[in-house]
Amino acid sequence: MDSVWKDKLLDRFLKYVKTYTESEPGVDEIPSTPQQWDLAKYLKKELEDIGLEDVSIDDHAYVMGYLPSNQERNKLPTIGFIAHFDTSPDFTGKDVKPKIWKDYAGGDVLLNEDKNIVLKTSEFPEIKDMFGQTLITTDGTTLLGADDKAGIAEIVTAVEYLINNPDIPRPRIAVGFTPDEEVGKGAHLFDVEKFGADWAYTMDGSSVGELEYENFNAAGVKLTFQGKMVHPGYAKNKMINALHMAREFAAALPADEVPEKTEGRQGFYHQTAIHGGPDMVTLEMIVRDHDDELFEKRKNFLRQLVQRFNQSYGEERIKLEIKDQYYNMYKMIKDKMHIVDLAKKAMENIDVEPNIKPIRGGTDGAQLSYKGLPCPNIFAGGQNFHSRYEYVTLESMEKATEVIIEIARLSTDKPD
Repeated sequence: MDSVWKDKLLDRFLKYVKTYTESEPGVDEIPSTPQQWDLAKYLKKELEDIGLEDVSIDDHAYVMGYLPSNQERNKLPTIGFIAHFDTSPDFTGKDVKPKIWKDYAGGDVLLNEDKNIVLKTSEFPEIKDMFGQTLITTDGTTLLGADDKAGIAEIVTAVEYLINNPDIPRPRIAVGFTPDEEVGKGAHLFDVEKFGADWAYTMDGSSVGELEYENFNAAGVKLTFQGKMVHPGYAKNKMINALHMAREFAAALPADEVPEKTEGRQGFYHQTAIHGGPDMVTLEMIVRDHDDELFEKRKNFLRQLVQRFNQSYGEERIKLEIKDQYYNMYKMIKDKMHIVDLAKKAMENIDVEPNIKPIRGGTDGAQLSYKGLPCPNIFAGGQNFHSRYEYVTLESMEKATEVIIEIARLSTDKPD
């Protein structure tokens, strides 16, 4: 891509990340926050302005648009590209102030001198691989939002490029942008039938070359510990401290089966929040595993642990709620591996080495695959998601944009 298109890509991305779109867990409505509408409405207009057809935004802020095929053959597929516009509530995404570091020199990056916030190579050694590239960070007080506004910028730039380069053959392309992915609801109200794609790709991965069609099975867990509060001066043999109960329960979980001690296909238990006091405590967790059988064993372990604790107290002091969130999309893609092979070949054709691995998380594509839209995940280029140390390089986004264009070109090689 020449400098004009790189500038377009960068300008788009900066516009998107400056728009506040943080989602909120525990809210029934979709989108979960009103600020997500701002970017959704902007994207609708932008898709219309660059020339997409049948652009729409529904009552829940899902944005869709279509680029017609420029080929005469009727049997070409419709291929979708999807990204989400909300940012994670794990770290604030309000008032993002992006900083651009051209020709990154390869060392530590001082994000914020006043607060002494430093992106250190000793903590994030992979950043040294970005030597000489255009690095984009924040001032360290917010996340960046490359997850997944980099994906949006890449999709919009790719379809605009295809519109302006009609000599590149392409099938019909469907574009979709979703709210609330970060709180697990991005695909809940996605209208697969309206979208009309034979398959799709989420542009929501991290490092250049990532191509993923396996993800965690996921469940959310809520534990309620009911204590018995008595004045501490008169509490002997009477008080049951819910905080102590929660601490003891957490200590009974496998110490090595946590995110910070696992990798690859290893599953985990992850405590995400605790609220309350001596009378009552709620403990929230997530459970993850790629393997179906191990996933069920993890949930059963929690049930048995709760039963054991309640028996020790002689009454039901702990209540457990487990809710499945999404499942491993591999089961829905394993018989459609041509869509993975297409993306792999596209990467190879633009000198990107494919890195096929399981996602240690989930994407909209997991739920969409179970709704009938097979949807592997492709890199968007960002790193250190959900944190003040999040960054992306312009060159990584450029490669992701080129992958989309090459997938479009390759998909016209065969009528089926």
